[in-house]
Formats: sequence, C-alpha cells, structure tokens
Amino acid sequence: MKQIKINEIRQYFKDNDLKLRHDAKKLKYGFNRLAREEKIDPWDLFYLVIKNKPMTGTHSYGFHTRYGRFLIDTFSNYYYNN
Repeated sequence: MKQIKINEIRQYFKDNDLKLRHDAKKLKYGFNRLAREEKIDPWDLFYLVIKNKPMTGTHSYGFHTRYGRFLIDTFSNYYYNN
C-alpha cells in the first residue's frame, strides 16, 4: 500500500507557501496508520485533514459525516498519542 513520506509532507507545505507547525514524523505516522487500517489512500486522508477536501462519504451538504469525523478524530488520536 502507498505511504506518505516525511519529505513529501514537508515539500507539500513548502510548495504551497505554508508553515509546517506540526511534527512531520507524527503526521506521517497518523496518516499512514489510519490509511492502512481503513484501506484508503493516505494522500486523500492528508487532504481531508489539511485542506478539508472531501473524500467519498466524509461530507454531506458541506458538513462532516460520522465517517468524516471518525477519520479526523482517529487521525488526531494517533498524532497526539504517538
């Protein structure tokens, strides 16, 4: 399965003139672990968390669905408890 690398996360922030305020290692861990568990693309998860870009089943009328909240909350749990 595809995985996100630390240098790809840093490069994304650099390319988009954004300041990386979080630990890239923890971001990588959270995205890759949850993507593997849910069998989803880690980049789709990255864009959901970073840009609020919808994935299939994560938004309804512009609001997060239960599945969307589950993904974001689980990612946050992995990030802060790693």
